[in-house]
Amino acid sequence: MEVTAKERRQVEEQVEQLLSGQGSEVTLCDVGLELSKPATLRKNVSYIVCAVVFNDKEEVLMVQEAKQDCYKQWYLPAGRVEVGESLEEALRREVKEEAGFDCQPITLLLVQEQGPQWIRFIFLARVTGGSIKTLTAADQESLQASWWDRQSSLPLRGRDILRLIEYGLRYHRNPWHPATLPLDMICRHIVQRLLLVFVGAEKQIWILLTRAPALHPPTGAALRTHAVTWAANMVVQEAMPGSYYDHDVNTLGVISLQHDGRQHGKTDGVCFNTLVALVPDRAQRDEDGLAKEWPAPLTPPVVENPRYVWVEVQEPALKERLLRETQNPSLVPIHSLY
Repeated sequence: MEVTAKERRQVEEQVEQLLSGQGSEVTLCDVGLELSKPATLRKNVSYIVCAVVFNDKEEVLMVQEAKQDCYKQWYLPAGRVEVGESLEEALRREVKEEAGFDCQPITLLLVQEQGPQWIRFIFLARVTGGSIKTLTAADQESLQASWWDRQSSLPLRGRDILRLIEYGLRYHRNPWHPATLPLDMICRHIVQRLLLVFVGAEKQIWILLTRAPALHPPTGAALRTHAVTWAANMVVQEAMPGSYYDHDVNTLGVISLQHDGRQHGKTDGVCFNTLVALVPDRAQRDEDGLAKEWPAPLTPPVVENPRYVWVEVQEPALKERLLRETQNPSLVPIHSLY
């Protein structure tokens, strides 16, 4: 069944809406739902928020740990999201409890995950009030807070934060993606919504869509045994199993994410709206097993499952933007720590 001009335009409007960061209600899940359980905070999912905050000297806000296993070591303000909190509410609470400051999130910098059961959301934020926590206010949350010049010797709880600070400093100096904050939209599971694109040799752009109940970008549920972005692989495996192993499925980044969290066990999920590129593995082997460089294909691989269809993007501005994003993504990175 061919896609009509009206349907194509509706698809392009959906894509433009997602690329603009508006999000879209999650009303169905196309793959993996039967293998996934609703997200329930502190039961089968754990969310961590982490704040990167700079002062006018580009010193970074650090807190001294009070916990016995890392006593007196230093780390970024961070902690677990509590039941009933949004991600931003959790961030503000952690910075206030651990560092003494009121803060305003500016943007997500990075998402790190170890499957749906552990996801860390790293934010760039700025101080809006309060005063720095001193030793006289030490409690179980932290001993004190301090501004670190990133050069002085400081006993760190973990060196993983150095990378997070570097991300924050890069964005602080030269933002490489639009300010991106969680959208207050309900989601029950942890899912990945895909803008899955294929770029042809002559710079045409196709988007993979699910046909029913109406054409829409596919959504896949995250599985405990895999990275959150494995959902994209599941979609490609289902849509074109014969071509799957001849292509790389690359999640280029997060366009936006949706989370509510106010109804425990019912809205604890997260929807990651992502841009995904299906890229041919051109270093394939011939019938003799020898590596051979294959020419870039003009068209995407054939869809073998009638549930899916490729739709070519015709609108010039949208086509140009998708080409630009696949070549040099201006998106929030999502990194698997598996």
